[in-house]
Amino acid sequence: MKGSIQNRDEFLSNIAGRLGRDLVTVGVERPKWKYSPQDAVLKDASSDELLDVLKRQCGNILTDIVITNKIKLAGTINKMVANYGGGPILSWKDPRFEEYGLSPLFNERWPEEGIEFQEWDSSIGEENIKRAERANIGITISDITLAESGTAVLFSGNDRGRTVSFLPTTSIILIPKSTIVPRMTQAARMIREKVERGEHIASCINFITGPSNSADIESKLVVGVHGPVKAGYIVIEDL
Repeated sequence: MKGSIQNRDEFLSNIAGRLGRDLVTVGVERPKWKYSPQDAVLKDASSDELLDVLKRQCGNILTDIVITNKIKLAGTINKMVANYGGGPILSWKDPRFEEYGLSPLFNERWPEEGIEFQEWDSSIGEENIKRAERANIGITISDITLAESGTAVLFSGNDRGRTVSFLPTTSIILIPKSTIVPRMTQAARMIREKVERGEHIASCINFITGPSNSADIESKLVVGVHGPVKAGYIVIEDL
């Protein structure tokens, strides 16, 4: 249900009066800066150069990274899953998995091998949370990827539960190479442009940089405090 705004003008007039100035009734013009250093970082980097930056950053954020292509993707995921201890596995219900040819792996090979696999299913409500809590591995797909910080940006949705990326012990995130941009600057601009075009925006957008870690106590790094203990990125070359 869409809400309504009540007594806005009176409220703002009261604040302006307390500040000793007139109420602003026209829009604020966006300033045009002479220098925009945020746009200069990796400005002319090619997709391969951005991938190299991402690979180096993954070493800093304790994240495994593998480069593959669509043909080898199923084998790459299967190997990474085995290295992380197998199931139970929970993934988004996302048509991109089928486009990448992963349905036989998810729905046939893994069940035949005794690896429990489930998808997030909006029709079962809170049961999804229990699945995520039990899962050893959660599999999602990055919508935007920040090379500079090694951050995967995930747009949630009805069948793309946000807990898939942080309740399981391990997070595997598929990264289409075409999603890699230099840094937060480009991601914020892309999201704003979606809003301006009137596109539906996810109610939750997660910016995930490797496994959960914290150094708040005595500056000692502890991994897995608020989320996955391990994280792996699988970059899919564009064909």
